[in-house]
Amino acid sequence: MQQNSESFSIKQWSLDDRPREKLLQKGKDALSDAELVAILIGSGSRNESAVALSKRILASVDHNLNALGKLSVSQLMKFKGIGAAKAVSIAAATELGRRRQTDKAEEPTKITGSHAVFRLLQPILGELPHEEFWILYLNNSNKVLHKHQLSKGGMTGTLVDVRLVLKLALERGAVSLILAHNHPSGGLRPSEADKAITSKLKTAAASLDIKVLDHLIITENSYFSFADEGLL
Repeated sequence: MQQNSESFSIKQWSLDDRPREKLLQKGKDALSDAELVAILIGSGSRNESAVALSKRILASVDHNLNALGKLSVSQLMKFKGIGAAKAVSIAAATELGRRRQTDKAEEPTKITGSHAVFRLLQPILGELPHEEFWILYLNNSNKVLHKHQLSKGGMTGTLVDVRLVLKLALERGAVSLILAHNHPSGGLRPSEADKAITSKLKTAAASLDIKVLDHLIITENSYFSFADEGLL
């Protein structure tokens, strides 16, 4: 009976089938996702090649690279054949991919609506496993002067320092603000706490003639806008 080639060490494969050699000869676009992951982990086990192991890992997340990027080092180490070094390599590579997407995001010169805010902040907030609260500081032409991570919290919430928000607004010469935070759960419905902090910031900012234009709740694929929904 002929044994599946994927059960052999990659070193036993023909040169054309080895992921590293294939990348060198044909370019990175010629490799499958599993072959790229196999290059990261370097080797499999006695009974499983690096490519077969990579296919097993990808199958566990339905071959979704975004889902792969959300796996922690400890979760990756639960796969037989993946130790700390291999798990760290995968985690580092997926984090570089996430940061590349963040760098690609073009900051709009002018905020024209809630979707422009989403395009700006989704690469930063959309896939985080914890909650973060950000502020966009705008001038009188609705151009972004500065974006600032105000706080970083756990899965259940984050803290917002109203005084710090207004201090930075005055330092930056901002005339308006846009609030934004993510919901790691994926839910878009604003909580009572979300509504309360929006109201609190709006009232405090108004005392300094600074407007709160919107508050967005951001998830991986969508967003909720307080302004669009008439909650401001």
